[in-house]
Amino acid sequence: MPDFQAWTTRVATRTEQALAALLPAASIAPERLHEAMRYAVLEGGKRVRPLLVHAAGVIAKADPAVLDAAACSVELIHAYSLVHDDMPCMDDDTLRRGKPTVHVQFDEATALLVGDALQTLAFQTLARPGLLPQPGTQVELLHDLAVASGSRGMAGGQAIDLAAVGRQLERTELEFMHIHKTGALIRCAVMMGGRCGEPQALPVLDRLDHFGKRIGLLYQVIDDVLDAESDTATLGKTAGKDAAHDKPTYVSLLGLSDARRLADELLDQALADLADLPRAERLADLARFIARRRF
Repeated sequence: MPDFQAWTTRVATRTEQALAALLPAASIAPERLHEAMRYAVLEGGKRVRPLLVHAAGVIAKADPAVLDAAACSVELIHAYSLVHDDMPCMDDDTLRRGKPTVHVQFDEATALLVGDALQTLAFQTLARPGLLPQPGTQVELLHDLAVASGSRGMAGGQAIDLAAVGRQLERTELEFMHIHKTGALIRCAVMMGGRCGEPQALPVLDRLDHFGKRIGLLYQVIDDVLDAESDTATLGKTAGKDAAHDKPTYVSLLGLSDARRLADELLDQALADLADLPRAERLADLARFIARRRF
């Protein structure tokens, strides 16, 4: 198989092209909204969730064009969540992906509408008639994305996060929060990729689900570590904001050394979930990439 870096570059490029084609042109009315939508989504981010969709899709021998649609739908949900999270009523941040956040570059009302529009575009993309030859599987994908995005997933996790400011959570509480806030969409990306191709046996789907859960937590642990020890220029977003806002993190709960140790444990468990699964090399590579990322 081609080396990992070449593969990630190829998938990220095709995802960028697919997103650019999906998003309305800035010349189409309402121009300001469409310009802001493109600003929020394009030319930024590591595209980890689309990479996970495509990597799991390799296991299922899925059509890359179908994986593009699934990957874009997940990334659009992720982008909308960042736009809303950065607003003054949430985390009140001014920098995202190395440039001003949407409400700073445009205005708060536009940022709110950008998030709304990106969310609906995600489901429009996944609901395209004929995307999958099995309509039942397509409905499953829509259901999974809706659950991962809503009050039982990402939005619910954000609500728990906001309510936890100024409190020191127990580890089980912190894990519950991040299983929802960060982990739900990452877990969903893995499962969507696994469902986009040849039907997989239930034990395979279970292992992919376990892998996705561990990777979601791993991503958050590393995010907390980076927030504590990296600078703003490296991260492309405001460094140290969790501590400044008195938010509970794995670093504040465990300390840097134990947080790193937890990341190593989660990586080992995730790789064990993939043991003996055919064509799982890309998922394993991604797990290692997430564990070792520096921004």
